Amino acid sequence: MENPPTQQTNFSQMEEDYEASAYAVPDGVFVVDREGRIISFTEAAERILGRTYEDVVGRFCEDVFEAEWCEAIRRTVETEEVLSNLNVGISTPDGAPISLCGSIAPLKDVKGQTVGAVVTFRDVGEMKRLMDTLCEWSVQIALERDKLDAILNSITDGVFTIGEDWRVLSFNRAAERITGTSADQAIGMHCRDIFRSDACLEACPLKRTLDTGEPLYDVEIGIVAGDGTKIPVSVSTALLYNVDGAVIGGVATFRDLSRVKELAKALEGRYSFHNLIGKSKPMQELYDLLENVAESDSTVLIQGESGTGKELVARAIHYNGPRKDHPFLGVNCAALPEPLLESELFGHEKGAFTGAIRQKPGRFERADGGTLFLDEVAEMSPVLQAKLLRVLDQRSFERVGGTETIRTDVRIIAATNRNLMQAVENGTFRQDLFYRLNVVSIVLPPLSERREDILLLVDHFIRTFNAKTDKAIRGVSREAMRALMDYAWPGNVRELENAIEHAFVQCAGGMLSVEHLPRNLRPEHAMVDAVLDRKDPLLQNEKALLQRVLQNVEGHRGKAAETLGISRPTLWRKMKKHGLL
Repeated sequence: MENPPTQQTNFSQMEEDYEASAYAVPDGVFVVDREGRIISFTEAAERILGRTYEDVVGRFCEDVFEAEWCEAIRRTVETEEVLSNLNVGISTPDGAPISLCGSIAPLKDVKGQTVGAVVTFRDVGEMKRLMDTLCEWSVQIALERDKLDAILNSITDGVFTIGEDWRVLSFNRAAERITGTSADQAIGMHCRDIFRSDACLEACPLKRTLDTGEPLYDVEIGIVAGDGTKIPVSVSTALLYNVDGAVIGGVATFRDLSRVKELAKALEGRYSFHNLIGKSKPMQELYDLLENVAESDSTVLIQGESGTGKELVARAIHYNGPRKDHPFLGVNCAALPEPLLESELFGHEKGAFTGAIRQKPGRFERADGGTLFLDEVAEMSPVLQAKLLRVLDQRSFERVGGTETIRTDVRIIAATNRNLMQAVENGTFRQDLFYRLNVVSIVLPPLSERREDILLLVDHFIRTFNAKTDKAIRGVSREAMRALMDYAWPGNVRELENAIEHAFVQCAGGMLSVEHLPRNLRPEHAMVDAVLDRKDPLLQNEKALLQRVLQNVEGHRGKAAETLGISRPTLWRKMKKHGLL
């Protein structure tokens, strides 16, 4: 007796929905039987491995893939052991190496008997590329429904599909495990009632895909599991098609990032120290030094180029030491004229000078018990150098216009971007003060000497500006990262931070590209920047470069400065240095 037409139609539709969801999964999947013969090979597997369905299906695993992989598959078939996070290196038919991360699970029939194994994998080096063609599938699936069910349930990432009414159509076992919601409960529910994410209200990745028709990759959101646990997940989405190519809903894969976040936090602990970021040898040595310096009460002199993070180091010392519960105050000695700086440091009595209408405590008083950070200390006048020396020697001072001696318990951390020893030799800085400040010397490396830290710093700034701007920038394109790595960074970490902020202003979302970077960082200016970098061995070519550029723009200094990616005052100084004015 034939099934009623309506029942047949419903069953056919379920088959189409199910097949579509299986083949929309972005990971490569293939299936072998108990004898090791490949019986299924998805389109994603074809893309990743460079082998066609016709070339692979029906052949034994050993005839196609490396022995290491086939042995792992045989182990799963024989022992029913699930193998996860396997790192396997294979070669494409043309000999190109591919690094894969995969999982192997036993394939069982409806009676629970192991009839083969399901292998899921992804290209570690090209994970972004994995999903670029998610919506271009046109494969005619030939597997039975039970086999497809086994494949979906063997995938370690959560997978679910929705119809146009946002009701869940399918929900695999990994989705059950991550969310704590069974497939029986999930199917038919509105997806927001399962995931309970803040993104469901305004920034749903699946809604964006359905609205724009564009797939999304690795969007990080937070969901709430059935027991109330908050779980970070990475979501990728695509349109869901039926066999006729019509959109019938959406498919999403999601991965639990809890462990990844834990590892990232552990790595961040190894590669950072109180807002200082870096894994390079100079930075690791700096972290070790700072831990010891923070525990002491010695005066510290920090030397380094502008933008290397001298104040961050000073704060790290203070907030990791015994004075952390007391004030940390800083003053830029180059920003104020001598009378104002003297009053700022030591305070003044009422009537000490015109405008002194009341008594004012200085930084030494207000920082009592804590730390006083003297930035650009080399710019202090000889008079103030003498007064600072007295404070260091006697731990006391008088306010401007006062006679009362005030005791102070302050740790001094000084910083400069100048060579203080050279200043001593030139007679612009007191030798005795230099030695009193230079009890513990810290020299910060320029960014050009720790380029391996640029990637960490870029990731840190992207997270920072994503939080500030409420954007979802995923990262930096290869070309942009190459430009960042090739640049000389005369302004060090501060210049890098400003460059990323500039790129954020230019970029609406997605990836930061070369076009979003400041103009002087782009590849066409790379050689110019290298020649103009004062530390570059090509410095002797600077005059010739300036002459050539000025000749090309017929002496127009504004155009020359723009071409060189420098300001007009900088161009003027360089022209004066080389006698080109």
